[in-house]
Amino acid sequence: MYGYKLYYTTNPSLPIQSWKSQPVQDNKLTTISDLTPHTIYTIRVQAYTGIGPGPLSDPVKVKTQQGVPSQPTNLHPARVTATSIELSWTRPSHQGENIISYELYWNDSTTQRQEQRNIPEGESYTLENLQPNTVYNLWLAARSQRGEGASTAPISVRTEEHFPGAPPSNIRAAAEDSETIHVEWEPPPEDKQHGKITHYKLMYVNNTRPDSDASVITISDPTQRDYLITNLQKWTEYRVWMLAGTIIGDGVKSDPQLVRTDEDVPGEPRNVKVEVINSTSIRVTWTPPNERERNGILRGYQIHVQEMAGSEGSMIIPGSMPYTVHNGEATSYVVTDLHPDTEYQVQVSAITRKGDGERSLPTKVQMPGGVPNKPALIVNGTIDKANGKLSVFVEWKTPTETYGEIMGYRLRYGPRGEKLNTVSLEGRSMLHKTLNDLQRGIEYEIRVAGRNHINYGQEAVEYYMTPEAPPSGPPTNITYKYQTPGTIVFTWDLPKPNERNGVIHMYDVEFNKNVILNNDFKHERNTSEGRIVFNGLEENMDYTFKVRSWTSKGPGPYSEVVHLHTEPDLVRAPMSLQGLATSESSIEIWWEPVPSRGKVIGYQVFYTMAPSADLDLWTHIKVPVTHSAELQNLERHAEYAIAVAARTATGLGRLSTMLPVRVKPVDVPMHLRAHHVTTHSANLTWGPPIQLNPLHFKVTYSAVKEFVDAQGVTQVQKIGVTTKIVNKRKHSFIIEDLRPFTTYTVNVTAVPQTQEYRPPAKITVTTQMAAPQPMVKPDFYGVNGDHEIAMILPQASEEYGPIAFYYLIVVPEDNHHAFKNPDQYLTDDLIANKAGSKEALAEGPYIAAKFLHRNIPYSFSLGNGQIYEGFKNRPLQNNKRYKIFVRAIVDTPGQHLYTSSPFSDFISLDMRAAPRGKLPERPKPIPDNVGTNVPIPGPGNDMEMLMIVGPVIGAVLLVVISLFLFLFVWKRRRQPKSRDQAQVTKPLMADHGGGHVGGGIGGGGGSVGVIPAAPSDPVKMRRLNFQTPGMISHPPIPISQLAEHIERLKSNDNQKFSQEYESIEPGQQFTWDNSNLEVNKPKNRYANVIAYDHSRVVLQTLEEVPGSDYINANFCDGYRKQNAYIATQGPLPETFGDFWRMCWEQRSCTIVMMTKLEERTRIKCDQYWPGRVSQTETYGIMHITLTDIQELATYTVRTFQLQRSGNLDRREVRQFQFTAWPDHGVPDHPTPFLMFLRRVRHVNPPDSGPIVVHCSAGVGRTGAFIVIDAMLERIKHEQSVDIYGHVTCLRAQRNYMVQTEDQYIFIHDALLEAVMAGASEVPARSLHSHIQKLMAVEAGDTVTGMELEFKRLANIKAQPSRFVSANLPVNKFKNRLVNILPYESTRVCLQPLRGSEGSDYINASFIDGYRYRCAYIATQGPLQETVDDFWRMLWEHNSTIVVMLTKLKEMGREKCYQYWPNERSQRYQFYVVDPIAEYNMPQYILREFKVTDARDGQSRTIRQFQFIEWPEQGVPKSGEGFIDFIGQVHKTKEQFGQDGPITVHCSAGVGRTGVFITLSQVLERMQYEGVVDMFQTVRNLRTQRPAMVQTEEEYRFCYLASLEYLDSFDHFVD
Repeated sequence: MYGYKLYYTTNPSLPIQSWKSQPVQDNKLTTISDLTPHTIYTIRVQAYTGIGPGPLSDPVKVKTQQGVPSQPTNLHPARVTATSIELSWTRPSHQGENIISYELYWNDSTTQRQEQRNIPEGESYTLENLQPNTVYNLWLAARSQRGEGASTAPISVRTEEHFPGAPPSNIRAAAEDSETIHVEWEPPPEDKQHGKITHYKLMYVNNTRPDSDASVITISDPTQRDYLITNLQKWTEYRVWMLAGTIIGDGVKSDPQLVRTDEDVPGEPRNVKVEVINSTSIRVTWTPPNERERNGILRGYQIHVQEMAGSEGSMIIPGSMPYTVHNGEATSYVVTDLHPDTEYQVQVSAITRKGDGERSLPTKVQMPGGVPNKPALIVNGTIDKANGKLSVFVEWKTPTETYGEIMGYRLRYGPRGEKLNTVSLEGRSMLHKTLNDLQRGIEYEIRVAGRNHINYGQEAVEYYMTPEAPPSGPPTNITYKYQTPGTIVFTWDLPKPNERNGVIHMYDVEFNKNVILNNDFKHERNTSEGRIVFNGLEENMDYTFKVRSWTSKGPGPYSEVVHLHTEPDLVRAPMSLQGLATSESSIEIWWEPVPSRGKVIGYQVFYTMAPSADLDLWTHIKVPVTHSAELQNLERHAEYAIAVAARTATGLGRLSTMLPVRVKPVDVPMHLRAHHVTTHSANLTWGPPIQLNPLHFKVTYSAVKEFVDAQGVTQVQKIGVTTKIVNKRKHSFIIEDLRPFTTYTVNVTAVPQTQEYRPPAKITVTTQMAAPQPMVKPDFYGVNGDHEIAMILPQASEEYGPIAFYYLIVVPEDNHHAFKNPDQYLTDDLIANKAGSKEALAEGPYIAAKFLHRNIPYSFSLGNGQIYEGFKNRPLQNNKRYKIFVRAIVDTPGQHLYTSSPFSDFISLDMRAAPRGKLPERPKPIPDNVGTNVPIPGPGNDMEMLMIVGPVIGAVLLVVISLFLFLFVWKRRRQPKSRDQAQVTKPLMADHGGGHVGGGIGGGGGSVGVIPAAPSDPVKMRRLNFQTPGMISHPPIPISQLAEHIERLKSNDNQKFSQEYESIEPGQQFTWDNSNLEVNKPKNRYANVIAYDHSRVVLQTLEEVPGSDYINANFCDGYRKQNAYIATQGPLPETFGDFWRMCWEQRSCTIVMMTKLEERTRIKCDQYWPGRVSQTETYGIMHITLTDIQELATYTVRTFQLQRSGNLDRREVRQFQFTAWPDHGVPDHPTPFLMFLRRVRHVNPPDSGPIVVHCSAGVGRTGAFIVIDAMLERIKHEQSVDIYGHVTCLRAQRNYMVQTEDQYIFIHDALLEAVMAGASEVPARSLHSHIQKLMAVEAGDTVTGMELEFKRLANIKAQPSRFVSANLPVNKFKNRLVNILPYESTRVCLQPLRGSEGSDYINASFIDGYRYRCAYIATQGPLQETVDDFWRMLWEHNSTIVVMLTKLKEMGREKCYQYWPNERSQRYQFYVVDPIAEYNMPQYILREFKVTDARDGQSRTIRQFQFIEWPEQGVPKSGEGFIDFIGQVHKTKEQFGQDGPITVHCSAGVGRTGVFITLSQVLERMQYEGVVDMFQTVRNLRTQRPAMVQTEEEYRFCYLASLEYLDSFDHFVD
């Protein structure tokens, strides 16, 4: 040895010749210099002798870093199992600084994926959760504070065998026949075999039996690939599954396969019975074979009938064919054509696809003797030419089968379908009969049967039509009646049967005036009916009538002439009949009354949709002496003919002229509604008539009321008519001074300029209930026993509402507490002191009894110990004094209306005893005499009174008659001309007319004033000028009634919603010529969605470009703003330029996009904007630059710069794309949409052009957006919404607007949500003052605004139908709390495990974040039973961050089961969880886990943040620490860049969990938008998981924490 050569390199894969080297003289220590710092070098040494170099040493690695250790040595496996390797090594010889840990690296020979783990300092470590029978390469490096040293060279270790990790693959099972199943398979995948396969196991069991009953077949030959299972039941379904095994044991079972054995022939049918029907027929019945013996699907039956021979039927005559029934469900069959007087044997067999099975035991049957079969029958008729009489000759032949001697025949005949005459003919030779008495033109039925010694046989049947002749007699029973004096109807019957001579098919009628000269009234008609109507009769005139009938052979004789004379002095017809539709199902008509002179006792109104002369075909109603009538329940939009006649005691007067009226209201106030109805007032609102420009509106109201007073007497109150005049420009009126709980009839009439009569719009208004009127105090009656006192109890009047129940309340005397006023004792406190309840006090006020409705007794024994509706009448105590009072509660849901009687006097058991006998009963009520305060004159004053009153009455009558005549003549002269009916189809146009001076005549005299200008809202103008019938019957809805209105529409599975939506005018009566031009058709995305000409957006024409002024877009009106929106389709590539030109020309600043580009694999809209920020695209003459994009959870905001070619001006346009509208249907809840809409409205400049709204077609979701936005604006100014009216108006501007019923319902739901939630968004800079306001108690209230706001959150009711999976019996034990369940629509679904019902369920919900959908998973603290599911959820949904907001136990109760391992790894079902590190931070603990899927070896790191500063009761004192914690969680999320959601849990997963997610969203939104909306944020969370932010204290904490966060930023401070 004379030296060494040292080789070193940073890339040990290079050949040794490429390594750097340096010689070393005879020395064993050297220094290598000029190395790269912090780099691992591999070093090898070679010794030299005089002969040459020796072999190279093993490589050694070293890191050029001061203080890091050298490589460990002697790395080797100490112990190896199937899933673990225990490693040992020797510490590095050069440790540098102290070794703090080691880095272990490994990969497996299969995947070659390198893994790394930091392990504790030591000289051994066990690596677990490895794959069995797998070669692993492992190497190790030591780590000091300075860093990681060089690693050892890799060593290779194979893990031991294990049982297979997968079942046999490609298992195929199929039936071979009815008793065998053939099973084939392949071995498990090679990487899942975990060793050498030594055997297979095959399991099978009847599918109706549990797995524990399975038969197991062990297959010891590992090379075998199929097996035949034998001796199975026929046509039976089996479950078949397998497993593979190694020498270690059995592996994983496969999923079961369902296999049914083949069919076989069935067993015998049961209960075969035979019933004789007649001598040649039998009925065979049976029941199917036993279920087990059917052996397949029964496809039919065979009935085997065999004739018996021999003296006792002992022989079977061969040759009979079976009868087959091709119906497997048949249970009977009729066998015919058997021989009489013969014995048969009957058997039945069932049939499957394999053939017929075993026959049933034979059943014998004896057929009775036979009767003759049918004789051959011949019928001929002849007519005598001399006298024309008809003779019918009937003859027949002897039956071919007589079964004995023929003894005679029976002949039956008569008109077909009627009772037949019977003739018996004795003797076998009677083979004919002549019939002479038959009628002409009648089809006769003739039957003949022979008779033997048994009975008559089968009848032969023939039908014979006798030839017709002209009728020989006239029609009979001629009658007539006057329908009106000028209309007569004649009726008659057919000629006598023997005179008809055929079928009467026509009548000739002659009806004439009975005059000789100038007879201008001659009617000759024919009719096919037995009645005819003539009108236009003159009074006091003679008429004649006669009629004759026709057959096909000609007419018969005329009837005798009927003479009649019309009455003189007829009552004339009502004049000036007029009518108007008052709703979409009613018409009111009126007329000038007929001068009565005592004759007229009423009127009769006739109406029909198909007018005819015959008034009997019209519908009619009778009305008293009046001048108007209302027709109800009419067909919508149908036209009715109406006429009226006066009624007298003897009949009707003349009929008025027929009036056509369409059921389409135009001249009455529209949508009359009452809202804000209180106990004493109601706010009436209505829309203007469609056509009529009224002089003013007249409001009248009256009522009749019944109630039971405090004495039990039924009182009737009549409240007279009150009339109010309302200016024509006003469409609302508050009626006041009403009485509580009274139903008023309210009419609003649009009075025309001529002051002619017009029918009113009518509604009934019931005022709210009020607390009952004061009662008298209870009275002492006497002591009744040791512990009872009899009391007389008062009763309350029900004038202000029905009494739901009474409480009898006892207040013991208490020296420490003075008696309060009875109304000051709270009902809840009294109920809490109920006997038997935990809160019950030994002392204190209590409820002794509850009496339902009017059942309060007159006398009551206080202290008798009995139970009254759940309340114990406690025994009274000696030496104690009491006071009692009665409380009457009115039946008002959700309110507490009650009246308490005054206290009784002190009562005690030492007072006087009650009189003996029964306690008194309530006296029977004696009603007051009405008007007893009006003096009644005595007998002596009669004449004197008559002399005074008579002239006065006469004078009054004279004035009234004169006034009536004057008004009648004045109205006739001022009859208005009818309006142009075509106006109702005109597009909505603005009426900008100003105010004008007009007069109004009211109940108190005339008044003149200035009428305000016409309404500025286009929808109101529509109602005023061009109202549709649907708008009339669907007036605006007060927001106070919106919830009730929607609930009513949703009843019966949305039936009324469907009817209302279907009734909206489609609005397709307008032209769309521009859309139909050939040059423009390619610009329409859908052929049937066009742009109306009158409302389309007209572009500026481009030179020499035909059709360049066209785009499929229409202006649409908003609230109080015409052309507030442009509704358009999703742009096509060929219309991109037109779209941006439109935005430029209309100066629009906002685009609302209500669709994704693609939905359900269909293109809904083409991308009409640049794809990247700062990118510019040119569309036609427009240059569009995308300057910014903000993607949020439910919508995206893009900002564009627009520039037109040749124009230096640049404009900014924002596009808001709502991305949360589902591909099908509508959103589950409107809150996200409302937040989106508010953002749009907030950003859109007030002076900008129309908001451009589009979806795909630009009609459905677009219409929904416009209606909701417009109605929200309306709600700001009015207390009503007009959804129906606005949709109707939109459809007059663009077709199909609001395209589906679901969208129409969603509009209602969104507006109701907006009304209930209110405006809760505040600028961040105003948050401090807003919280101060919320924390204060408002004047006159007892709770803070914060409490009221939190209570409003509870308006979201979780319907049980929304919790489907959570309520399944198999899942109920997985819920920590029975009332905290995930909604089905948002629940986190796990991948179902085969054969494990409910394995897809975990109590967890997806929650949206501010910027991302499903950004969080909110879940309960895992139970012991759900820990496996929890880890499965984290893995399957790639959730790598877990936020824990509870301790494992709080207040002595388990809040969460420990679902993670502390020190060593632990397996949870498929996943091995290995604790890596735990860091104790000031306010939280951070734990890191490595989670490995044992099925495929994939791993990932999951971090758990446990917040430990949340107190066990209440909330943290400061929000600063919790906000920092939230920030750290989200910072970690961003650092590691995982796509999955953050999983958040406390105990139930709603309280603290809700606070975490709420603050996460609120703080992020505050940064982006500078606004705070705590209420809507929490409300939105509650639509995704119930009860989020569970308490008012947590809700307040969210506000205060937000304020603390805000105070850390100067730019938000006021």
